[in-house]
Amino acid sequence: MAVNTSTLILFVLIYLAATFYVARLGYKKNSQTDGYMLAGRQVHPAIMALSYGAAFISTSAIIGFGGVAASLGMGLLWLVFMNIFFGIFIAFVVFGPRTRRMGLNLGSITYPEFIGKRFQSRFIQGFSGLLIAVFMPLYAASVLIGAGRFLETTLGIDYNLALLIFTIIIASYVIKGGLLSVMYVDAMQGTLMLLGMAFLLVFTYSKLGGVVGAHQALTDMANLVPQALVDQGHRGWTAMPAFGSPIWWTMISTITLGVGIGVLAQPQLAVRFMTVKDDRSLKRAVLVGGPFILMMAGVAYVVGALSNVYFYRTSGMISLQVSGGNTDLIMPLFLNQAMPETFVALFMLSLLAAAMSTAAAQFHTMGTSIGHDFYQQGLMNGKSTGSTVHATKIGIAFTILVSVALAYILPVSIIARATAMFMGLCTAAFLPLYIGALFWKRTTRAGATASLVIGSLSSLFWLVFIHAKEAVPLGICQAIFGKETLLTGTWTLVDPILVATPLSLFTLIVISLMTVPPSAEFLKRAYRLRFEDEEEEMSEPASHKATELTGV
Repeated sequence: MAVNTSTLILFVLIYLAATFYVARLGYKKNSQTDGYMLAGRQVHPAIMALSYGAAFISTSAIIGFGGVAASLGMGLLWLVFMNIFFGIFIAFVVFGPRTRRMGLNLGSITYPEFIGKRFQSRFIQGFSGLLIAVFMPLYAASVLIGAGRFLETTLGIDYNLALLIFTIIIASYVIKGGLLSVMYVDAMQGTLMLLGMAFLLVFTYSKLGGVVGAHQALTDMANLVPQALVDQGHRGWTAMPAFGSPIWWTMISTITLGVGIGVLAQPQLAVRFMTVKDDRSLKRAVLVGGPFILMMAGVAYVVGALSNVYFYRTSGMISLQVSGGNTDLIMPLFLNQAMPETFVALFMLSLLAAAMSTAAAQFHTMGTSIGHDFYQQGLMNGKSTGSTVHATKIGIAFTILVSVALAYILPVSIIARATAMFMGLCTAAFLPLYIGALFWKRTTRAGATASLVIGSLSSLFWLVFIHAKEAVPLGICQAIFGKETLLTGTWTLVDPILVATPLSLFTLIVISLMTVPPSAEFLKRAYRLRFEDEEEEMSEPASHKATELTGV
């Protein structure tokens, strides 16, 4: 369905005007280093929750994972549960308050600096910054691809031109405005995304005969699953794949666990805990973040699976056949063919908002990782602090260029896989030491360092030499050892997160128990409570609170 050009131009102009106005508000409020990188630590809980959700849910979820749901079925709804339970509840209630307090106590303004200062290690900070700068462009590229594919199918313009236009718009306010600009724009975009997804859900069900009728129709189509997918364990779009089958391993280990748990270790998300003023703000944010994730991810996966019903009724083909086997095209095709013309234009803005919010968070995180963590703290040993913001802006520009280059060369159907790869790597590299930093005072610098390095290397090794979905296309194992993967059978289906993360955690515990713990004085400073949190600790005896606050 072609979108009326004049209508589209009007919507886009209004949207861009609002985006740059909101970004300017953020820039005017905070232009110094702390404000540029950490939004001044005074962000409203609703703004933080919407920014967190918008930074997490992007075109990789709506376009990429929506397309995967069209292929593999509604079993992906387990990922929605994991995202809400771990990504919102556990993150905001358990991880968030300690991250905020400790980050404030240690004067941290980025995620790598947070773990670096907690373990008193410039190496951890620099290595973490480098890891983010090198591998996050893969995730960012998947977001850009999602936006580019939708613009391509909606406007009928060249994919390469769509990527270029989209990237220039994001770069113009991320480089200039800093994190508060990013978060303000995220909140605006998150609201637009909610409206778009709500309409998409209602319209899809109404078009397919209601909730019961649509789901029954999809269930009755189980006999239409391609034989190649049946052989891999597919049992229909409303049923879980056969236990232990290749598709089951992909859905559970790579997607549900890799992305569901991996959200806890995402640097661009964890840093947002340090932007609010108190713990109560984080707890209040759950009431906004939970429903947001439910609407964004849940609707995308349900509609993605139901697209099979629409395409079969209108063309006699399932979604994979209509898209030529490219799952990244399924959702754009469904939206453009099934939805009213005006809604397509409005939903295009919702998808642009989703992609822009996530990409902006990624670019800001990569830029601070290069400029502040790797360059200023790593290479310069903490010197030349006055150039941090300037170096960060250069870092943002560089990572944008790298991400765009990857978006041009990555293969089809890559969005969901690239997202899961990066989140799995972050889980293995960061999650064990992040947990140790927050909850186990006995964690040592040596233990954290070993965990970070072992988690990173083991995850990358498994991707390159064992996990077939990455090892086979890369061809490195074939070139070195003359075979596609070093192991065979079920091992080639097991995602790196299930091997590298336990190994990283085991390394952290063993090395920490074998080495000298941090000094008691440092631990008191890192873990002490702030006076603004006293009201939240009313259940403790006054004498106990006084003891913790004074460190005596």
